[in-house]
Amino acid sequence: MLSDLEIAQQATLRPILDVAADVGIEREELKLFGDYMAKVDLSILDRLAVEPDAKFILVTAITPTPLGEGKTVVNLGLAQALRHIGKKAIATMREPSMGPTFGIKGGACGGGQAQAVPMEDINLHFTGDIHAVGAANNLLAAMIDGHLWHKNPLDIDPFSISWNRNVDMNDVALRNIVIGLGGKSNGWPREAQFDITVASEVMAILALTSGLADIRERFGRIQVAYSRRGEPITAEDLDAAGAMTVLMKDAIKPNLVQQLDNGAMFVHAGPFANIAIGTNSILADKIALKLADYVVTEAGFGADCGAEKFLNIKCRVGGMQPSAVVIVATVKALKMHGGAFEFKPGRKPPMDEIVKPNMPALRAGCANLAKHIENMGKMGLPVVVSLNVFPTDTQDELDVVGEEALAAGAKAAVETRVHSDGGPGGVELAEAVVEVCAQGNDFKFLYPLDASIKEKIETIATEIYGADGVEYAPEAERKIRRFTKQGLDNLPICMAKTHLSLSHDPELKGRPTGFTVPIRDIRPSLGAGFLYPLCGEMRTMPGLPTRPAAMDVDIDEDGETVGLF
Repeated sequence: MLSDLEIAQQATLRPILDVAADVGIEREELKLFGDYMAKVDLSILDRLAVEPDAKFILVTAITPTPLGEGKTVVNLGLAQALRHIGKKAIATMREPSMGPTFGIKGGACGGGQAQAVPMEDINLHFTGDIHAVGAANNLLAAMIDGHLWHKNPLDIDPFSISWNRNVDMNDVALRNIVIGLGGKSNGWPREAQFDITVASEVMAILALTSGLADIRERFGRIQVAYSRRGEPITAEDLDAAGAMTVLMKDAIKPNLVQQLDNGAMFVHAGPFANIAIGTNSILADKIALKLADYVVTEAGFGADCGAEKFLNIKCRVGGMQPSAVVIVATVKALKMHGGAFEFKPGRKPPMDEIVKPNMPALRAGCANLAKHIENMGKMGLPVVVSLNVFPTDTQDELDVVGEEALAAGAKAAVETRVHSDGGPGGVELAEAVVEVCAQGNDFKFLYPLDASIKEKIETIATEIYGADGVEYAPEAERKIRRFTKQGLDNLPICMAKTHLSLSHDPELKGRPTGFTVPIRDIRPSLGAGFLYPLCGEMRTMPGLPTRPAAMDVDIDEDGETVGLF
């Protein structure tokens, strides 16, 4: 069996100029990065303003195992399948981070016969967007410490600084550091942190911005600290927002690439899905919606994380109307949720238990799938369940999942084999999605923006997670009072919690009940335009596993990359 990398390297790519022309992008709207990648100028939105919007399909998932359930594979495979049945379809997805690429999960361009290409470029440096995000982030960090060093005219309280430096790599040694050591000429000594670049608020802003003027204004709103008098200090106060915008002038333009079937797709922005929205950029979606009849996108982790934020934050900010939701499920994950086995992050998957049939566990685990279907229904959206088929799955197992999905309210439940077969392996899924999109929906937001901070948090916790209630630590209570006084209580809520459970506790599998969500802190992401409550400990700098994927990556005697997923 060929690896994903070998499949991608053997693919015949079309020149990106031809791919662009096929979907109606003009030559003068492109900035080329070699033969197979290009950035698309935002002026295209003005030219296409009168065009109707496409049907907008969100691909999400059940609560995943640590290695994921193939959501990106289904996202890309569904776009290929829609084109295979004669529909004009474009996929959009986030940019991969080199941290996870070299960590445990490997690349993030799909897999098998459902991939984004050129896979090596996209997974690594790509068009430099993530480097630009890191540069803008670290410029602001340098200006904060430079301000302290130069007599601190804004009277910043060093203990209140919340803006971290970042690097696009999993590096556990940088989680907690001390900077400014070595005497007076080396800065102001203080404790600090590094985040992985995709956790930066700059990346969240890139995903939510509407254009260059908007990103300039958003950068100015970034809150980095408080003065000793308790006044918020922003990037605008430090005169940093203008230079940050200049660093992002090219990064703001969505990236056009292709899939293995040579169909056009956009890969742009890549914010974390635990502390941010976990979706690609609004700009990429808006361009795709004008160029196609169907746009397929995805949101990070399970529907309780990425999909909830996609619907309540991204669609609200972007003024976008979703048409349907595809929930990706796997037999292995549902057996895990039913108690058949444990699968801890950073450990080898228990393959013996994964492949062994266990019908009682499978049926019990389907409660997790049912809750996700129910949650999408609360926002008025129809659901199609995609059973991402693995070679070890039995037909009896697949039949059980299909029955349980339909009983829980899914409009359809279909087996999907896009990993092995590409577009033809997703025809049934594509046909079901087309039928559901044609029926319309009653999409609505889960909460109004004029609800209080606590009302919004508690609505998400009880309605989406299934919690009995919420407990607030003293620090969270203090922040709620402060943010309400600042007039920030009308912002949407971006919950920061584990992706490994519907609850805040990664050990609670299936459909947990009888729990209370603890909110230990609430932090502002004012440039992005949301508040994010912390449900327990949240890591913004991942670590490498015992055997990281980087150990398998090398070049061969011909200078070709090997071992990249």
